[in-house]
Formats: sequence, structure tokens, C-alpha cells
Amino acid sequence: MTDIMRGYFGVGVEGVSKPFNVGNLMRSAHAFGAGFVFTIAAEYVGAGSDTAKTHEHMPFYRYASVAKMNLPEGCALVGIELMDKAADLPTFPHPLHAAYVLGPERGSLSPALIERCEHVVRIPARFSINLGVAGAIVMYDRMLALGRFGERPLNPRTAPTPRPTHVYGEPTRRRPKPV
Repeated sequence: MTDIMRGYFGVGVEGVSKPFNVGNLMRSAHAFGAGFVFTIAAEYVGAGSDTAKTHEHMPFYRYASVAKMNLPEGCALVGIELMDKAADLPTFPHPLHAAYVLGPERGSLSPALIERCEHVVRIPARFSINLGVAGAIVMYDRMLALGRFGERPLNPRTAPTPRPTHVYGEPTRRRPKPV
């Protein structure tokens, strides 16, 4: 996955109501190339559903509270929540460096965590969906948005364009050289 995706991301949960579903989320995070996983105010020790044993393959951070959460510098916190003021996922421009956080299935992200999020997005569904499924949808959308894929044809009988070849060239400066 790292050869086709730009940036990095992490995935986590605040609170845990169903450890089996958190295990599914962690396994999906590993499959989609997450750089780290985390929990906030959760007593999660793993679940049989995480057959990839994600915690053995990437950093796993346990934060006692929202106040104690410490993300990498420049990493945008993105809350996934079914709320009116949230941006719809299909139109959301994923940050290059992001940590996505989902709430417990029998609740919502805490007001303290919502306050700390740089972005809040929602999956445009009629009602709340399974935590593991929601996380996988967000990671898949990130892969589509930031991955290097060819154009999807509009006609199902047309072959897709191949993935563009990466071009190595001279470094570009985004800021003018200091005088």
C-alpha cells in the first residue's frame, strides 16, 4: 500500500462498547496501510477478530483521556461522526497526515474530542453503521483520494487507464529561497 499512497494515517477509537468490532477496525487499518492505531479512554486488549495481530506490526498507542492524546506534529485529527455539521465523506479532502477517530457504537465522540478535531466527517448513511465497517469505508475513501490510480471509465465496457508511472525529477521548491 505504501507504494501507491501518499502521506500517512492512523486510526483509533474513543471508548469501546464492542471489542470484537474494534478488532475488525484494527485489522482493516493494518490491511489499508495505517502507520499507527490508538485508543482513547478504552480498555481494549485485543480481540480474536484482529487475526492480523495488528499491535505486533505497528505502533499501538493507549491514551487515558483526550487531554493525554499526543499525535505527531502536523497530523490532523479527523472525527468520524454522524452529525449534521460534519462534512460528507465523498467530498472530504483527506489531509496528507491524518489520524481518524471513531466513537463507541453505543455512543458518540465526546464533546472534548470533537473540540480537538480539525475536521469532522460523516458517512452519508441513513443511520449509524458498524464501527469496523465505518472505519474501513473511511480508509478505502482515503486510498481512492490519495492513491495513485488510473482514471475509472464511465462506460463499464471500457478498460480502465493504467496507474500512472511515477516520474522522478528535480526537487521543486514550494517556497522561494530565503534572501
